[in-house]
Amino acid sequence: MEPASAGLSPAAIVQPLTKQVMQAKNINIDDQYPKGLSSIDLFSFDLIINMSGAKLPVSIPVELRDWPVEDPIGRSEAVYCAVRDKIEHLVMTLILELRRQSSDGDHSSKTAHGRRAVPRKNKRGPEELIPPKPR
Repeated sequence: MEPASAGLSPAAIVQPLTKQVMQAKNINIDDQYPKGLSSIDLFSFDLIINMSGAKLPVSIPVELRDWPVEDPIGRSEAVYCAVRDKIEHLVMTLILELRRQSSDGDHSSKTAHGRRAVPRKNKRGPEELIPPKPR
């Protein structure tokens, strides 16, 4: 997987507590910064994961999944950790699903573009976007 991250209403900064709880899992996100949807080409992805809780403002011919993830901003460190762990669980479940579909030759895993989203590597962000593998 080659994820990218963008949000509907990106914050001005990545919250220090976000960096702290990610570092606790040995994930350094110091080089990450909030980005809006206009910074990426939504049509170049095979799968979009929406964790905003809001409907995406554009219609796209790409598989879209909504993950119910609460926004931890302004909450305790325990909430940040719970959100981090939930996203990790959801990402790992997705990776296993995609691997299973890929190894089974399941044609239902093909995207709107007729390509499969195949796990390649794993990163996390507010919204996970999985681009197509190169042809």
